[in-house]
Amino acid sequence: MIRKLENRDINEVLSIWLEASFIAHHFIPKHFWESQVEPMKNLYIPHSETWVYEENEKILGFVSLNKGELAAIFIDPSQQKKGIGKALLTQARSLREKLTLKVFKENTAAKAFYLKQGFVVTSEQTDPMTGHPELVMTWEKA
Repeated sequence: MIRKLENRDINEVLSIWLEASFIAHHFIPKHFWESQVEPMKNLYIPHSETWVYEENEKILGFVSLNKGELAAIFIDPSQQKKGIGKALLTQARSLREKLTLKVFKENTAAKAFYLKQGFVVTSEQTDPMTGHPELVMTWEKA
């Protein structure tokens, strides 16, 4: 089931985000992600429209939107490749006419997922916080 984030969900969401970030962004030191837990908890998540994917009262993934930006989509690493990411992305696309996202160029799995889901690369830039190259990708409703 996909539902809106509730206050009681924040620790589970942060745990998924951190664990998945370590794996997906293995090219960035873990201490960077650890330093971002508080901003995620107190700034980014509260200022985003966030939806969670829940089964048997356990959150397995989430998607966050900030206006027209797909700000985050993270799935519990043990639950990846089961359609959860696609379901959350479908939810996000049902709420917007156009979505833009940024993905690290080195995150080949995420890049392939987004391309398969109809996103196109519109530009490339450097992430100011990490110095790593990232792709800007866009999807528009047909």
